[in-house]
Amino acid sequence: MPRALLTLSVLPQTYAICRLDPATPIPTWGSAAPFWSVTRTKDELSVVCLETEVPFSIAREGSWRVLKCEGPLDFALTGIVAAIAEPLADAGVAIFPLATYDTDYLLVKDSQLELAIHALVTYGHVVHG
Repeated sequence: MPRALLTLSVLPQTYAICRLDPATPIPTWGSAAPFWSVTRTKDELSVVCLETEVPFSIAREGSWRVLKCEGPLDFALTGIVAAIAEPLADAGVAIFPLATYDTDYLLVKDSQLELAIHALVTYGHVVHG
């Protein structure tokens, strides 16, 4: 079976992944950017947003860059995340995946962005930005 080859773009800003108490209301400070994500579970509230928008008191892991799969992607497609994760894992690049209705996003540490782009292009993907 042929592997999925994708076109990805790199968002220009640096992002943070934040952890809040699960009962915390969804914060407004995270919603200023064109890309942000909120996920609530019984254990936590996670917010992905621009690193510059996170209040000092919030637990966070910073310096993440966002790779966006150009979509929309059909729900019937299989192996999309694997096609991105495999070359990145082989290159030793840690990832934080997210998905929306239309497409998938992968966050990689800013310090590993060039390595990630090289790994993805070598695999056959196209990366812009």
